This record gives sequence, C-alpha cells and structure tokens, in this order.
Amino acid sequence: MNETMLNERHIISKVFSTLEVITVFSLLVIGSVALWASFFINSTVSSQLAVQKIYFPPKGSSALSSPKIGPYLNKYAGEQLLTGNQAKAYANHFIAVHLSEIAGGKTYAELSTMAIANPKNIKLQNEVATVFKGDTLIGLLLTIYAFSVVGSVALVVAVVFYVIAVIIAILLLLRVLNHPTVSS
Repeated sequence: MNETMLNERHIISKVFSTLEVITVFSLLVIGSVALWASFFINSTVSSQLAVQKIYFPPKGSSALSSPKIGPYLNKYAGEQLLTGNQAKAYANHFIAVHLSEIAGGKTYAELSTMAIANPKNIKLQNEVATVFKGDTLIGLLLTIYAFSVVGSVALVVAVVFYVIAVIIAILLLLRVLNHPTVSS
C-alpha cells in the first residue's frame, strides 16, 4: 500500500474513532438524564401519594369482598397507596366500582345534565357532587399512574443507553489496542 492510502485510512480511522467517542459520551449523557428523570418521577409520585395518606382496606375487609374489587386490591390490603400501579388499581377497582353504584351507574355528564334540569332535587345534586369528586380523583390517580410508567420507561432507556455505550467503548478500545496506528 502506498503512503497516501495509509494516510487516508489513518484519517478515516481517526474520524470514526472520534465519532465513536462522541457517541459514547452522548449515550452516557442521555442515559444519565433518563436515569435522573426516572428517579425524579418515581420519587415525586411516591411523595405526592404519601401526603394523601390513602390506605387500602385491611386484609379480610368486606370492602375487598366484591369480585370487582378483591382480585385487584387484595395484594395491596392494608398498605398505603404509594406507587403508580397501586394508584391505577385503586382508581379503576375501588373508586370506579363504588361510583358505578351511585345513581344507577350514570356518568358525571349524564347526572349533571339531569341536575341542571332539576335544580331542586337535592339527592341528584349530591350524586353529581360525589361523582364529580370521584371522577376527579380517578383522573388524578390515573395521571399519577401514567407518570410512573414514564418513569419506568426512562429507567429502561437509561439502562439500554448505558449498555450500548459500554459496548461501543469496548469495541473502540479493542480496535485501538489491535491497531496502534489509530491512536497515533
């Protein structure tokens, strides 16, 4: 091989090595941001739920006896609600079940329309208020669940980026060690 071709290969090799170093650094930075996001989201979810002091009914409680509730909440019996998965279970299988038993299972929108047409019906007004509060709490708990999923995905992204960065770094190191001209 002539000297010009060797110089061109050397330059190309240095360019690729530099790009690999930049890629490894970028993956580590993005992975670190994703890891921070995961920890931030999960600690925020937990701390925000903790201050609400919501507890699942105790084990063996009649509140867990319904087939619409028990199979989903028995595993959390007596625990404080602190995670996104718990928030989802509580929203969908405790609050939602109880709300479905109010006013024949009508939604807030249906009840509100009826209440506007019957403003003196106190029972209906109370049902509207109860269903509104319950629907709002369900929405808040499911939003917390959604954020916890984002936190879990961020953790997976961080791990994947770290693994890819390590693999690229090892391959780069092996190439440099096997071809010393790359580093000169």
